[in-house]
Amino acid sequence: MKSVAIVVAICAGLAYYVWDYNTSPTGGKAKAEASASAYAEAHDPEIGDCVKVKDPQGVPLPTVVDCGSPDAQYKLGEMLPGKGMHCASEYDYGIQYRNGQKFNYTLCFTKV
Repeated sequence: MKSVAIVVAICAGLAYYVWDYNTSPTGGKAKAEASASAYAEAHDPEIGDCVKVKDPQGVPLPTVVDCGSPDAQYKLGEMLPGKGMHCASEYDYGIQYRNGQKFNYTLCFTKV
């Protein structure tokens, strides 16, 4: 009888955890989705955004920053869709993204 009560308590706790993970607006699944969205927003600049580039000579990762910030290094001037695109000479820096066969693009930046 005691072991049945323990198994029921464990199952109830597990069921609550799964329910809370999937339905809580402040934790679990919602928190993971918000975190992924915030990451994408911070590292997916739009035309006119200023960025700081981590590892510019290796695997560059642009992080959107305020243009008035001392961290601002570059300003995004153009996004060129397509494979093997190169920035015009008016730009100081470019990052090419290759996502397999589906979507390729180049981000072109000027220094701030």
